[in-house]
Amino acid sequence: MKIMVAIKRVVDYAVKIRVKPDKSGVETKNVKMSMNPFCEIALEEALRVRESGLASEVVAVSIGPVQFTETLRTGLAMGADRAIHVEAPENIYPLTIAKILKALVDVEKPGLLFLGKQAIDNDQNQTGQMVAGLLKWPQGTFASKVVLDKEKQATVDREVDGGIETLCLDLPAVITTDLRLNQPRYATLPNIMKAKSKPIKKFTLQDLNVEIKSDLEVVEVTEPPKRKSGVILSSVDELIDKLKNEARVI
Repeated sequence: MKIMVAIKRVVDYAVKIRVKPDKSGVETKNVKMSMNPFCEIALEEALRVRESGLASEVVAVSIGPVQFTETLRTGLAMGADRAIHVEAPENIYPLTIAKILKALVDVEKPGLLFLGKQAIDNDQNQTGQMVAGLLKWPQGTFASKVVLDKEKQATVDREVDGGIETLCLDLPAVITTDLRLNQPRYATLPNIMKAKSKPIKKFTLQDLNVEIKSDLEVVEVTEPPKRKSGVILSSVDELIDKLKNEARVI
């Protein structure tokens, strides 16, 4: 079985986000970029499935400008067998990404598609569900545990508000990964060096017959208001008074 993993290049989680002066988006020039943490978890899980003998190949896929190939090199250094880069504008929306992934699935024919449950840059949490709908595949989202068997089935524990929900999925299927699924490995220096020479297959949107079209428009991006400093209160009565007369929440 072949596993496809979608990975995204985002501003590193440790970097303080800055809004562009024209408020058109987030500043990314001269900013450290890295693989989306949820995508790292998805790739790690795919590699573990391959190492268990239940998959023969892991293919990493990224969609965006040429800089996204750097993130694919990281995926190859972690252990992915092949990489595919689809050249596209950086800011495209989940439905378009889902259509591109569907087109790639039609070409590659994987038995399992892993994605991070969301990207930390926009937190939209939509692509996995959309691509499952387009493919008409079963889906297991927010996976905290994944168990595959030789009968072409996957058992997925997913985190929901009420606790843990367990699903049994027939393959092929789409699985999106949550933080508690695993701890991604670090790429070793020898593998980093090997990844530099591995070929990355290129596709364009025209090759996949996908048109970029969106009904959404970003009007303005602004920073959240600065949080006011806290106040130390001397009594419960004073707290109740402030909640009632100032915050007006009771």
